[in-house]
Amino acid sequence: MATTFSRLIHSLSPHPADLDPTSPSHPFLTPPFFSPLLFPNNSSDARDHCANERTFLSWLRLSVYMAIVAVAILISFHLKNQPTAMEKHLALPVGLLFWVLSFACLANGFANYVKTVTKYGRRRALVQSGWKTQVVFTVVACAIVAVCVLLLSTNAKQRR
Repeated sequence: MATTFSRLIHSLSPHPADLDPTSPSHPFLTPPFFSPLLFPNNSSDARDHCANERTFLSWLRLSVYMAIVAVAILISFHLKNQPTAMEKHLALPVGLLFWVLSFACLANGFANYVKTVTKYGRRRALVQSGWKTQVVFTVVACAIVAVCVLLLSTNAKQRR
């Protein structure tokens, strides 16, 4: 009984996956799957990995904020008064737009993280944002500005 329990605990404990830069396999698909990835630390690799993780966490934070805004828009959240008919009519499409953009931010951040870690493992990393990142960020920024203008214009019409 004790040896079975010991084997179970040993199989669940993460063992580092030592990655060879010349290996053609994907670093996230090398067994053991839920283990830390080990890379040789030459020059500034550790700093670059930490910067890549911070970038992913920034995309994750933006995704969470946009999901919160999407839910707030979908339930027509107001502090002082009831939503107007126009706000109720726009709540579903704008909330769904923010929800989709939230998932787009999460997918973009994760894809960028995996791609960069894979290139770090092969010693071919070029740290820059690609066109996909710039397109997602531009669409998110335009959506935020458009919704702000829309909400400010409806608020201005209500006051008249």
